[in-house]
Amino acid sequence: MFSKISDFLGEVKGELRKASWPWDSDPKSKGLKKYKELVDSTIVVLIAMVLLAGFVQFWDFAHVLIVGFLNDLTGFLFKSAGH
Repeated sequence: MFSKISDFLGEVKGELRKASWPWDSDPKSKGLKKYKELVDSTIVVLIAMVLLAGFVQFWDFAHVLIVGFLNDLTGFLFKSAGH
């Protein structure tokens, strides 16, 4: 049982060494310079989220106006027809 766990953890460690990490592996890099790729990618994702949220909000607002207008229009037409 423990040998299987040990083998598994050894394989995980080997696979993690093969992975490409989003930070600089140079030990001379300090601070945010070490994480430049990670920070840049995070900024891109945040900007994309804000743009997508704005796009969805715009179309939601437009549909609310259109449905409200059609609702008022049909209410007016049926009120006039039932005269």
